[in-house]
Amino acid sequence: MKQNTLSKIILSLAITSFTVWLGSYVARQLIVYQLFEPINLDLKNLYNAQNLTGVLETIFPILMLNLISYPTFLILYFVFIISSKIKIKNEGWLFIILMLVIITAPFELYLSFFDFKVVKLLYESTFDSNAVVDLLRKRITALSSFPMIEVFSYVAAIFIAIFKPLRKNEN
Repeated sequence: MKQNTLSKIILSLAITSFTVWLGSYVARQLIVYQLFEPINLDLKNLYNAQNLTGVLETIFPILMLNLISYPTFLILYFVFIISSKIKIKNEGWLFIILMLVIITAPFELYLSFFDFKVVKLLYESTFDSNAVVDLLRKRITALSSFPMIEVFSYVAAIFIAIFKPLRKNEN
């Protein structure tokens, strides 16, 4: 599978943005879930009006990273698929990853709207901590366990990309 220089550059950028997104996504999940009790999603007693604002401000960069890196990954991945002129019918592994991206993208973009609302609130100099916490809680409950399924699916996609199963010989 020979590729031109442009498609190699696009692939490198897509892989980089994917890696940044997946890492920041897992970190965001871990950080946000630590704010709440496992049952009923009540805010942990550790957080109060004095320290909640500071805690929420610390998650701002990771939310921004997610909002930038995921659309960047999507765009670069689809540009790579088009520019590389790879015959997907001969590359089953690439087809599997493409279907995974296409199937999960609408759900992830829907969840990104919650992140966008949170970022918009956090960007204001004085924001309502309760409104931000409510949005984070809504994001967690919106699609239930989808974020974890997505993370595991994309980790599986990494292994698929490494081992490249279902590859058809051109001979």
